[in-house]
Amino acid sequence: MTTPRRSVLYMPGANERALEKAKTIPADALILDLEDAVAPDAKEAARERVCAAVGSYGSREVTIRVNGLDTQWHDADLRAAAAAGPAAVVVPKVNSAAEVHNIERALELGGAPDHTKIWAMVETPVAMLHAEEIAAASERLTVLVMGTNDLAKELHAEFVPGRGPLLGGLSLCLLAARATGKVILDGVYNDVKDLEGFEAECEQGRQYGFDGKTLIHPAQVEPCNRIFAPSEEEIDRSRRIIEAFEEAQASGRGVVTVDGRMIENLHVENARRVLALAEAVAG
Repeated sequence: MTTPRRSVLYMPGANERALEKAKTIPADALILDLEDAVAPDAKEAARERVCAAVGSYGSREVTIRVNGLDTQWHDADLRAAAAAGPAAVVVPKVNSAAEVHNIERALELGGAPDHTKIWAMVETPVAMLHAEEIAAASERLTVLVMGTNDLAKELHAEFVPGRGPLLGGLSLCLLAARATGKVILDGVYNDVKDLEGFEAECEQGRQYGFDGKTLIHPAQVEPCNRIFAPSEEEIDRSRRIIEAFEEAQASGRGVVTVDGRMIENLHVENARRVLALAEAVAG
């Protein structure tokens, strides 16, 4: 079963009203955040609040972002998250396979259920260069999450339309995700008032092959869901590709064309992926 992750919304773990509001926001998945969105003196209270809230969102995919491996809160966050049993634990700045192994071990020691996966944030030059090793380090790791703000900072890069300075790193991580069979989510768009720029970046992310995008504001959810979902035109073409291919196989024909283009196995596989996503989104 395909799990849609078109829109994955960060919600501040210290804000009780935001956690409550998240129940009405149609994001495919939520990241209840203990890291950037929480002040140091609120970390422990946020941890309790978030872990208690995990089961409040019905069938929605709900994850917890813990504080980074090099912080004083990381170990306690992992223990609490393991006990709470969210869909996944999102870990910032994962830089190596060894760190993935340590996270996995900590979750197991904490009694995390099998359904609690690891989502690794890749957001440093080191992570970009070791993305395949990170992605392949554990079967429990199912998703790579791009941290584009931190990547830009470490590259000394400017934020420009089209994200030219970041594309090398994004491409390396996409290659790693596809080589290892993992899901990959694009980074956030910072200007919540610039919906036109946001939509353009969603289109770019989709064209590149990302499965969805991480978001920082509820207003970004609807356009993100729309752009990362298959269009009616794509769905119709995918159905026709599968039908034509199956008819050709049944009649022993080796060459198939749809809309004047030759169809091969790879087109059929892609068409089935599109239809599976469309079905998951509709369901």
